[in-house]
Formats: sequence, structure tokens, C-alpha cells
Amino acid sequence: MPPKLTVTAINFDCPDPTALVEFYRQATGSEISSDFTDDFVGLRGQNGLFIGFQRVDGYQPPSWPAQRSPQQLHLDFAVDDVDEAEAMVLALGATKADFQPGGDRWRVYLDPAGHPFCLLKA
Repeated sequence: MPPKLTVTAINFDCPDPTALVEFYRQATGSEISSDFTDDFVGLRGQNGLFIGFQRVDGYQPPSWPAQRSPQQLHLDFAVDDVDEAEAMVLALGATKADFQPGGDRWRVYLDPAGHPFCLLKA
């Protein structure tokens, strides 16, 4: 039987880890990890999942939906009320992507560092 792999962390490249962790802290209600530096900080989320943010010199944000600079990954968040969640993430500094391929099923946003993420009805 092959070994079981369990996802324990997801890490984002970004120009300013402190700013990006604060966006996701407020958006998710997760706690900031006590182990951090100016170049790396993270959140401890539900079920122990760690989401880290690491400084990268010369960071280039993803271009979505074009792939001039690939998105590499994105997060999906299930929410009870998509309109209410949209208002919150926009107030926190996200932008709504111009291209919306999900119709009524999901909406695409860009976090303050340009990473795409989606809100979908729980």
C-alpha cells in the first residue's frame, strides 16, 4: 500500500508577507502563527492547515485568466452568502476579477498580491 500524504501547509510567494497574512487573517478568522520573521509569516487554519506567506524579491503577480505569469495555485472558499463575503474581501483589499467563468456557481477575486481565489456558495 502506498504511503498516505496529508497536506499540512500551503505557501504563497509575495512581496509583503505581513500585509498578505493580515488580509487572509481578517478574511478567514484564522490565527497568525507565533513563528514568523519579516520574510515569512503564516496562519494556522482549520484542521491545523498552515498557510504561509514568503517574501520573494522581484515578485511578479499571477496574470489571470491569461497565463503570461501563471497563477500556480488558487484557494476556494465556501461561504454561506457570496454577496456578503464579496463585500468583506473587497473591503479588505481584494479586487474582483474582470473575467468571471463560474456564472452563478463561483466568483473569482485577486488578493492584494494578485493571487486569484474563489468564493462559492457552501
